[in-house]
Amino acid sequence: MTTVETNGSSPLDVEIGALSGGSAGLAQYAGQVVLVVNVASKCGLTPQYAGLERLHEQYAAKGFTLLGVPCNQFMGQEPGTSEEIAEFCSATYGVTFPMTEKVEVNGEDRHPLYERLVDFADSEGHSGDIRWNFEKFLIGRDGKVVARFSPQTEPEAAEVVAAVESALG
Repeated sequence: MTTVETNGSSPLDVEIGALSGGSAGLAQYAGQVVLVVNVASKCGLTPQYAGLERLHEQYAAKGFTLLGVPCNQFMGQEPGTSEEIAEFCSATYGVTFPMTEKVEVNGEDRHPLYERLVDFADSEGHSGDIRWNFEKFLIGRDGKVVARFSPQTEPEAAEVVAAVESALG
């Protein structure tokens, strides 16, 4: 597995708010494997929440965290308030994994977390801007990005599971 420097420091060194308010405290995930996914509640890919939750539940005890990052930049598909997003995710998909505040993942207002992620290329060689909701970045225990998956790649796809298991050691 190759890694790419993420602009000099780990994506987990970035401050970001929690969906419920306060800090999401990404530093708490240092030494863990983290899958960061930009999510949306009104997208054709929204059913991926179910697979994301199963992935989180399957590997959490081994040092894995799934981190949902709501974003409304793609056709306004995450228009809700923090409370509405949390209620939807919990009631509809039983989401228990942590969620951050709603942020922008592209453009001049791109959140610093995504500034540290987007330079990593996926298996097809795509790097740069996030293409759509549910793009996935895997961060290894050392805090470096080790994999990127397209929005259409299901959370429980063989390549995602293999990358998670490899990163967990």
